[in-house]
Amino acid sequence: MSGDLRRRGISKPTTAAVPRPGQVARAAGPGNHPRRPVRGAARRRLTLGWLFVLPALAFFSAFVIYPLITAVQYSFYDWNGIGASTWVGFANYTRVFTDRELLISIVNALILIVFFTVIPVSSGLVLATLIRTMRPGAFSTTARTVLFLPQIIPLVAAGIAWSWMYAQTGTVNSILDSVGLGFLARSWLAGFGTALPAVGLIGSWVLTGLCTILLLTGIGKIDTSLYEAVRLDGAGWTREFVTVTVPGLRQEIAVLVTLTVIAALSSFDIIYTTTKGGPGTSTLVPGISIFRLAFTQSEVGLASAFGIVLLALVLAVVLPIQLLAKERVR
Repeated sequence: MSGDLRRRGISKPTTAAVPRPGQVARAAGPGNHPRRPVRGAARRRLTLGWLFVLPALAFFSAFVIYPLITAVQYSFYDWNGIGASTWVGFANYTRVFTDRELLISIVNALILIVFFTVIPVSSGLVLATLIRTMRPGAFSTTARTVLFLPQIIPLVAAGIAWSWMYAQTGTVNSILDSVGLGFLARSWLAGFGTALPAVGLIGSWVLTGLCTILLLTGIGKIDTSLYEAVRLDGAGWTREFVTVTVPGLRQEIAVLVTLTVIAALSSFDIIYTTTKGGPGTSTLVPGISIFRLAFTQSEVGLASAFGIVLLALVLAVVLPIQLLAKERVR
């Protein structure tokens, strides 16, 4: 029969020309040609993502990464910002940890954490809980607006306004006189023992509104059935606050503590406009010290070293807070 086919000019079909069913399944299965468009789409999405990120990354590199690298470089030199520089190694860092005035500024910044973090977060928790118990209405909305208003006021303007209020004839002393406490009146920003607490209370006033609004938003996410269950057990406001509200706001509290601690350690605006670090060194903070070293005393190398130390201090305080918050969530 094969001879008849050859004589008629018809060749016998080969088995290789006919794909087997298994071969067709493998060709259409995963790992072969149908996946190539998927991989191409993934690459396009990745490329498009980088195109969106690149402008922000360029600005971040130009205004954060490059200045940070430059500051690290300057910290190893004795340089006045204009003339030639001299390599001094770790001498600037040694001076940061041995100079009494610089150490006092670090201690003052740590004390400000009480006013910038502890008081605003604690007050915000109480105020947010009280506002939650109010019925929605004009009073509740007005309370939120009044509390958040200091957050949108420039810190320079807030510092100037409070410096007038703290003056000998200012609002604070006038209120004390009107309630029969005139013997407590004094120039609050000029006293060695009262200047730092007075400045710290300005920070408390500014940050309490932010803490209250953020915590109030967090309370709205807590399941109301938890409050109902606690009330059915006969718990009062205090137990409800401790067992439901505070645990439910763990993430919000961690965020606020991080933000306010950074604000305390890097404070500059309020202190510069009210006391400029005085009287003496009673309100001196790292931000004021770095400003004086770089722009008044022309010690750019020492100022850069102090800036790097301040960055390390912020990370040393903030990172444990973040780690503890993550562990508790797990």
